[in-house]
Amino acid sequence: MSNPRWSRDQIAARIANDIPDGSYVNLGIGAPTLVGNHLPEGREIVLHSENGILGMGPAPGPGEGHPDLINAGKQPVTQLVGAAFFHHADSFAMMRGGHLDICVLGAFQVAASGDLANWSTGEPGAVPAVGGAMDLASGARRVFVMMDHRTKSGEPKIVERCTYPLTGVGCVSRIYTDLAVIDVTPEGLVARDWVEGLSFDELREATGAPLADGRA
Repeated sequence: MSNPRWSRDQIAARIANDIPDGSYVNLGIGAPTLVGNHLPEGREIVLHSENGILGMGPAPGPGEGHPDLINAGKQPVTQLVGAAFFHHADSFAMMRGGHLDICVLGAFQVAASGDLANWSTGEPGAVPAVGGAMDLASGARRVFVMMDHRTKSGEPKIVERCTYPLTGVGCVSRIYTDLAVIDVTPEGLVARDWVEGLSFDELREATGAPLADGRA
């Protein structure tokens, strides 16, 4: 297989561009937080953090962050005009009550059915509990996944059936990887776009579940 790849920032920009105006969005810990740096100008998108913030802006510049203004991943964030702060119990009520339009999460595996595994690989020393990811996966109206297409050892992360502990069942709407944008549909996985220089056959070979060509 050839080696074209989208960078993390390119993936984040693609996700940001796909978020509709007026959306309330949670960005998961890790790479998904990059989406906040690429939101299109003139589009009102309200970012939520599970530790109790609505109305976050892009990441602050070096040395510009405030130690008390952080997201759920303990990264410094900025606030936009109209931002709100509240108890994390209220934040979880928003998540569980279906008030978030989209959440963007990382993943260890996504199944063809939309099952999500993103909290544990079962390895010794792994995170002991699923945490807020379960609430986001079940409560958000749409779940976008941002991840590499394969593991560092070359194994596919998009699979027919997850082998890691599940975070949510049938919850993923769309997968964004360094190779492609893939929709999870009732008929199966459909590739909507993929990196220039990569053939569909190469993409299908890199994917561990049946994949349809959405460009055909």
